[in-house]
Amino acid sequence: MWLDVVRLVVGLIALSFAADRLVRSAVTISRAFEVSAVIIGAVIIGFGTSIPEFVVSGLAAVEGELDLAIANVVSSNIANVTLVLGTAAVISALPTARHVTRREGVLMLAALLILVAVLADGQLGFWEGVMLLALLGGAILLMVRWAADDPSDVASALDGVATIEDEGAVSQSVWRSRVGREIVIGILAVLVTVAAAKFLLDGAIGLGEHFGLSIVFLGLITGVGTSLPELAAAVASARRKQSALAVGNVLGSNIFNSLGVIGFAAVLGPGSFAGITKLFLAVMIGVALVAGVSAFTGRRIERLEGALLLILFLAYAILAFG
Repeated sequence: MWLDVVRLVVGLIALSFAADRLVRSAVTISRAFEVSAVIIGAVIIGFGTSIPEFVVSGLAAVEGELDLAIANVVSSNIANVTLVLGTAAVISALPTARHVTRREGVLMLAALLILVAVLADGQLGFWEGVMLLALLGGAILLMVRWAADDPSDVASALDGVATIEDEGAVSQSVWRSRVGREIVIGILAVLVTVAAAKFLLDGAIGLGEHFGLSIVFLGLITGVGTSLPELAAAVASARRKQSALAVGNVLGSNIFNSLGVIGFAAVLGPGSFAGITKLFLAVMIGVALVAGVSAFTGRRIERLEGALLLILFLAYAILAFG
């Protein structure tokens, strides 16, 4: 049992740090090669914050643990909306732009509803996975177009990410050396992310078998673990009064989770599942609507509303444990 605890803890910590470093390397390399800031802000960062979910759910599906793969995504989506946004709002009320709520917010809700429709029959097929990945492609095109219309949002997303250009003019040889270093670091971060995800899964499954924990509760453990990069980013954004970054992180991550991660898992390991019932899917939609109403009506998520989101997260944890 203690070995499983060690695997779980080490997996959670390593996954969080490796995923964060991978995003930084990806952004730095992209900017060094003059990839459009719009692409970086709308796609690379959005995808990067969902890398832990991709790896954990993908490995789970390959190992025949489709229930855990789905539970991980559903719990991650719920944790992003309740734990991540709630924590950030308690630290500092989060102003929200109406255009973001109407566009990315509605797109996230649509992605969640599509996910519910796909999972409602307790089956996840290969072609459903292909469809979800295709829909993700369409969502990415929309986000890129919207980001091009809002350069300030892109600037906010890129704020604080160290790049080679930020360090001043350097010689060509030094530039190449630094790019090469970031590529090596990025590759190492990928390897560590995969290894950490494997540790996390093995530890969670081992503890689940030992204590007889439900698959939903195990999904909650892994889901919170894979949401740690979003939580860290949201806390930092709230402290710097950058609400757009905190909110955008959550919206983008849930879109990638619902369409990309589940689609990826379905392609790798299609099959039937029983752990995630319609009740948990309803909770996922419900908390998204609560957060959406808070953001849209008052154009900000107040601290009291953030506390409510945290209470909803605790309520879900209790429900999952039961």
